[in-house]
Amino acid sequence: EVHLVESGGGSVQAGGSLRLSCVASIFNYKRFCMGWFRQSPGNKREGVTYITPDGVTKYTDSVKGRFTISQDSAKNTHDLQMDRLKPEDTAMYYCAAQTCHDMSTMFAGAPYNPQSGYWGQGTQVTVSS
Repeated sequence: EVHLVESGGGSVQAGGSLRLSCVASIFNYKRFCMGWFRQSPGNKREGVTYITPDGVTKYTDSVKGRFTISQDSAKNTHDLQMDRLKPEDTAMYYCAAQTCHDMSTMFAGAPYNPQSGYWGQGTQVTVSS
């Protein structure tokens, strides 16, 4: 059974930083794109960033230059460094492991599919002004 476990959420003032981590118990880790999504109350789940097995990264426009995704394939972990946080970054953040096709499709705006790939349970990030 596959598990994704997030850690590192919390509360911070605008302009501050947080680092999220995701540990994945996945066989053939390198078959998956790993990423982060977020969802705030009343809004749909949206893609924040993902990284391919080859290390290619993609970011949603609102976080470019502020967030950085990294991965350690040997440890099956991937992290999200979030700098210069803004109140609009407040959301529940979810770690995701998807085929790269599904990841890119959802990142492009396809509806969130809980049956697709694997999802963590989420970690809350709150940014106050």
